Amino acid sequence: MARKIKMIMAKPGLDGHDRGAKLLARIFAEEGMEVVYTGLRQTPEMIVAAAEQEDADVVGLSSLSGVHNYFFPRVVELMKEKGLSDVLIVGGGIIPEEDYDGLKKAGVAAIFGPGTSTGDIVSFIKSNVRQR
Repeated sequence: MARKIKMIMAKPGLDGHDRGAKLLARIFAEEGMEVVYTGLRQTPEMIVAAAEQEDADVVGLSSLSGVHNYFFPRVVELMKEKGLSDVLIVGGGIIPEEDYDGLKKAGVAAIFGPGTSTGDIVSFIKSNVRQR
C-alpha cells in the first residue's frame, strides 16, 4: 500500500485568522492525507523547515492578509534551495485573481480562492502530487 500523501498546512506572515486553514486540514485528513498544521505567524524558513522535517509531499499556504506576493514565492525559493523542488506547493485565501499568474510563474502550482470546491482542491492535489 502506498503511503498517505503528507501535507504541511501553513499560515505565513502575521495573518491571525486560521479557521479556513484548519477546516481544510480536517477535510484533507478525512480524504486520507496526513496533515501537519504549523500554526499561525510562520516565516518562510519555518515552513520550509517543517516541510523538510516532515518529508512533506505538499505544502499548502493560506493568506488572508495580502502578503502572498512575497511569502509564497519566498517559500518556493527556499524549497528549491533545500532540494525540495519536487514538493507540490499550493496556495489559497483572499488572493486577487490578477496575482494568480505571477504566483504560478514563481512556482506555486495552483491558487484556490474562496468558494472553490474542496473536492476540486483534493482532486488537484491527488492528481499533481509526486510522492517522495
